[in-house]
Amino acid sequence: MNDKTVLITGATSGIGRATALGLAKQGAAVVLICRDRGKGDELVNELRAAGAADAALIVADLSVQAEVRRAAAEFLASGRPLHVLINNAGVVNLHRTVTADGLETTFAVNHLAYFLLTTLLLDRLRASAPARIVNVSSDAHKFAPIDFDDLQNERRYGVMRVYGQSKLANILFTVELARRLAGSGVTANSLHPGAVATGLGKNNGGWARGLITLLKPFFKTPDGGAATSLYLATSPAVDGVSGKYFVRCREKQPSRAAQDLHAAQRLWSASEALTAGTPG
Repeated sequence: MNDKTVLITGATSGIGRATALGLAKQGAAVVLICRDRGKGDELVNELRAAGAADAALIVADLSVQAEVRRAAAEFLASGRPLHVLINNAGVVNLHRTVTADGLETTFAVNHLAYFLLTTLLLDRLRASAPARIVNVSSDAHKFAPIDFDDLQNERRYGVMRVYGQSKLANILFTVELARRLAGSGVTANSLHPGAVATGLGKNNGGWARGLITLLKPFFKTPDGGAATSLYLATSPAVDGVSGKYFVRCREKQPSRAAQDLHAAQRLWSASEALTAGTPG
């Protein structure tokens, strides 16, 4: 990964942190987007110590579309090439909340932030080709279909249904993105990292933290969870492979709903509408 620049979101803990460190050890220049400057600065120092050719930090709250736009603009203004974009940041919320843009938080962070950041950076990715986009999804995509009549989950809210819908959106976005990028030298793939002991869901209070602690012996380590992200970001075995879903570094068929090309195109149009006109 020498002479390669990677941009990764949600990298200060769990899978994202392990992915960033893995890339640094392979000599990549790693740029982080995260909310917490203190944690971000700490990780930048770790990445440099681990062998990163360069490491940099962009501070942004990806639940806010104006900050997604600012983060993209900051990266573009740096003049860096972009060889790998890893959309990794995610949330799980026990109760329905809305972002500063008035959007349901899980859908906004887990899907719309992927969509907006990626589309803002597409020209740089094309100019840096061969380049790769890696979207961290989950086998939780099987939990629920996309309800296009209730994308904001206003009518009903079930934590795993809503999370599963956002992860299905990741795969459908990847499928349509790959179709649009065909022939450009930029590939897009999604993945399931496995059940991983991370901080995801700890924002939901003591019971959630207790459950995670109880189940932790059955989870993969963050390093194990990062393996497929690293594989899709770096392996020559997936040169030119696009629009696919991977589990344990192997291509796997996702659910039937995740292969619905009409739904993928419909989601793209809905996502454009939900990210249009936000200030940057």
